Amino acid sequence: MPNEKDQNQSKDEVPEEKKYSFLQETIKPKPISRQQLIGEIGRVAVYGVILGLFACVGFFALKPWAQNWFKEDPATVTIPEDEEPQEAESENAEEDPAAAAEAADPVLDAESYDEMLSALNDIAAEAGRGVVSVEPVTDAENWTAEMTGIDGGATGVITADNGQELLILSDDSVCADASAWNVVFSDGSSLSASLKMQDRNTGLAVFSVPRSSISESTWASIKVSVLGNSNLVNQGDSVIALGNMFGYEDGMSFGLVSSTAYKESFYDGECDILSTDISLSDGGTGVLFNMAGEVIGMISSDIWDQSGSSAANAYAISDLKTIIEMLANGQSVPYVGVRGITVTGELQESQGMPAGVYVVDVDPDSPAMSAGIQSGDIICQVSGESVSSIVTYQSAVLDTAAGQQVTFQGKRLGAGGYVDVEYTVTVGSRE
Repeated sequence: MPNEKDQNQSKDEVPEEKKYSFLQETIKPKPISRQQLIGEIGRVAVYGVILGLFACVGFFALKPWAQNWFKEDPATVTIPEDEEPQEAESENAEEDPAAAAEAADPVLDAESYDEMLSALNDIAAEAGRGVVSVEPVTDAENWTAEMTGIDGGATGVITADNGQELLILSDDSVCADASAWNVVFSDGSSLSASLKMQDRNTGLAVFSVPRSSISESTWASIKVSVLGNSNLVNQGDSVIALGNMFGYEDGMSFGLVSSTAYKESFYDGECDILSTDISLSDGGTGVLFNMAGEVIGMISSDIWDQSGSSAANAYAISDLKTIIEMLANGQSVPYVGVRGITVTGELQESQGMPAGVYVVDVDPDSPAMSAGIQSGDIICQVSGESVSSIVTYQSAVLDTAAGQQVTFQGKRLGAGGYVDVEYTVTVGSRE
């Protein structure tokens, strides 16, 4: 018979499974109704929309700050070289007699004349998207513009986009007595611009407008202009002039190239001139386009020191492309200060002059003057590179850099004839 101790022990030894069996019970969640599920999804969606709105507002608010502090370096601007003209088709090529007769005797009536003008206006309108007005910010200019309605700025053309800013080529006349500028685009919007680089020797300047300051609507209205090949322009070609040719912005005129035979000289180079039959007011500026809407010249009243009303003359764009590329990249244009002419074969034979560049004039207080170059000298080499014309001399100078010391070799006429001379020139710039 079990004793009391054994009975008590049996009571304590209750199986653990029974003792804690309540812990093994499964608690089922309260079922969610369809309405509750839809409400939960809706609430999450609302929270998502609110979070997205805050993210968008924060993005646009911080975007200008982020672009200023974390912007990438601007891309290097490269102006494409002019393509060589294609060879003309063989004269023996067969022609359609009917087409030849129609071309020889075109019919021009009032309707076709209207169509022609409409086509010209379309070309001008498209080209005008790349034309701007660069205006100096001064009290005098603002007062004059408000009182007279006459624009005191210079015509500019959108030349490049380096990924950070739009670069605008213009006449440097607006640089005098000004430290701030506005650029007025084709849609009428006006934005602050800064001077990227100036070359007072050629009278050109490049201004920059930050891309981040340009609205989407303005982007849709403007474009970067194409710099064409002015070497292909011939006398009698049709051209379009846009800009401030008549004393006010947004001027437009059609005309013909009256001559391509003349040049404008400046220190260390020269430039072909495209003369037109388009009128130009005193101080007028503009951009000359071909029928493909490409820039072929920059119109300036400073060409040949003209004053008063005259015909519009333009610097041929092909002769300026190297300089434009330097200015667009913020580089100083090399300057020595020599105004010269090519010693032609005729002069070599008749005057016994050596080949090279005859120095007509030396700019006072210039690197050339400091190096001892004199009028009458003939420059034959620059940095060991032979120069036989003003074109090759200009190219050799542009291959140097401001601050660089360069050796010039030349000839100077003495009592016994021409003798060798050598100069050490520290290249400068005219910013």
